[in-house]
Amino acid sequence: MSVARIGNCSGFYGDRLSAMREMLEGAPGESSLDYLTGDYLAELTMLILGKDQMKDPSLGYARTFVAQVADCLGLALERGVKLVANAGGLNPAGLAAKLTEVTATLGLEAKIAYVDGDNLAPRAAELGLGGALTANAYLGAFGIARALEEGADIVVTGRVTDASVVVGPAIAHHGWTRTSYDELAGAVVAGHVIECGTQATGGNFSGFLSLPHDATPLGFPLAEVAADGSFVVTKHAGTGGVVSVDTVTAQLVYEIQSTLYLGPDVTTDLATISLEDDGPDRVRVSGVRGTPPPEQLKVCVNELGGFRNQMEFVLTGLDIDAKADWLRTQLDARLAAQGQQGGAPASVTWSMGARPQADADTEEGASCLLRVTVKDPSADAVGKPFTAAAVELALASYPGFTLTAPPGRGSPYGIYRPAYVDRSAVTETVHLWDDRTIEIDGPTELATVTPGADAGAPVEPRLPGSDSPTSVHPLGTFVHARSGDKGGDANVGLWVGGPRDEKRAARIGWLLHLITPDAIRTLLPEAAELAVEVYPLPNLGGVNVLIRGLLGDGVAASTRFDPQAKAVGEWLRSRHVNIPEELL
Repeated sequence: MSVARIGNCSGFYGDRLSAMREMLEGAPGESSLDYLTGDYLAELTMLILGKDQMKDPSLGYARTFVAQVADCLGLALERGVKLVANAGGLNPAGLAAKLTEVTATLGLEAKIAYVDGDNLAPRAAELGLGGALTANAYLGAFGIARALEEGADIVVTGRVTDASVVVGPAIAHHGWTRTSYDELAGAVVAGHVIECGTQATGGNFSGFLSLPHDATPLGFPLAEVAADGSFVVTKHAGTGGVVSVDTVTAQLVYEIQSTLYLGPDVTTDLATISLEDDGPDRVRVSGVRGTPPPEQLKVCVNELGGFRNQMEFVLTGLDIDAKADWLRTQLDARLAAQGQQGGAPASVTWSMGARPQADADTEEGASCLLRVTVKDPSADAVGKPFTAAAVELALASYPGFTLTAPPGRGSPYGIYRPAYVDRSAVTETVHLWDDRTIEIDGPTELATVTPGADAGAPVEPRLPGSDSPTSVHPLGTFVHARSGDKGGDANVGLWVGGPRDEKRAARIGWLLHLITPDAIRTLLPEAAELAVEVYPLPNLGGVNVLIRGLLGDGVAASTRFDPQAKAVGEWLRSRHVNIPEELL
């Protein structure tokens, strides 16, 4: 059977609208795609969609997908490309109904199916999930596959795993079964690589200096998935960016945890992945091994945490620390006085940016920002009482007092937490265009690994030291990184790129020796009091680092400067370490 050509046209809700058409049109002379997929959901997105649905119960889905389908459905049908997306969010039935309206308006005929069963919010208390605004189990790919096998032209889902929108088409194309573990694991890796769109083709890549720096939009990726689960990552000819072993590795180490990647259909062993060049803008991925999935399903739970607000003060010139200290003393006292009257915020967090350079030749260069963030269960406490207390100091505090923006109202924030439920609590259902419904049976075998527990004990490799003299350089001299969030935890993947030669092998050995939990706490002082786990991935030339609790209650509640930890990897690369000169 031929390979399944599966493309991606969205890595998040808000990605490039024109990507669907770009991927469908392709390049002259290229084979057409078989399937075009889109990932529109993230933990934060579920909260955003939950707020949408509070205002209008008919919403709760990614509305940009509707616009893309309205623009491109005719082309997709003409070329026989099936569309698969998790854009249904909290309301896949509503999205399917809207797409049916769009199809009729266009005068086209399309078979539209949707998959649901993930929404557990109505039963949250019964399932021990608390007072959740949203609670969605991560479903797998077999519902998507069944819809495609029944002849669907478009399949939309609620909360499936990000990779499932790719795994489902591969199952349908190749006829895999529930126990095709290695094949399923290969497709999970394919889905993980292309799910974030242009992050596989040079976007957010620490080796960006090697890329063309022009205005050509980065091409979206596609995977050519073979019947044995191996695949080639590539992109349409003539599009921007590049597909290389390093750009693929960057995505492989993005937002994972241990070396075992637990999913609803299969447990994927990331330590078995093998990468090799397969020509210009082509990387072959093979050797992936899979085992039965875990007994429980992971659930994304979002709760309303309260309200938040912030103000930023500009500190300029001399005596920066003294200015900051006086302002903090003044504002903290005013907020404490409000507290005696029952009106102070429950939480006040201060942070200050880098100190300005001495003798700066611009005012901006002589300045830094001091930020105060407040949170409280009540919108009133973070509104006028807070902003007025700050603004009233404008003529009564440090010299040069100024704000970066006028005071504003507080806004609601959510708290994310993962939870787990027995599979018996979830009924995955496929709804077809002809009103038939099909319940999807679960796996026939389950693993004893408990989701959420460490899938393997973190290893701290100790390789033989070198007698070579060392010198101090940034870690990023030859180490790449990509980082992101996993709920309240930060994930940082580190690896050594470049030619597959003896020097790279020596650099990998040095990196595996260097990166331990204690080393991370030293290099990233914000993690000094946090649990840190390190998982070697020598097959990918590096390690994965998990920093527990760095993001508090998740991106929507975090008061960090970088609430999604997207730049933690670049911070780590900028830190100075002793590197053996023979490795330079």
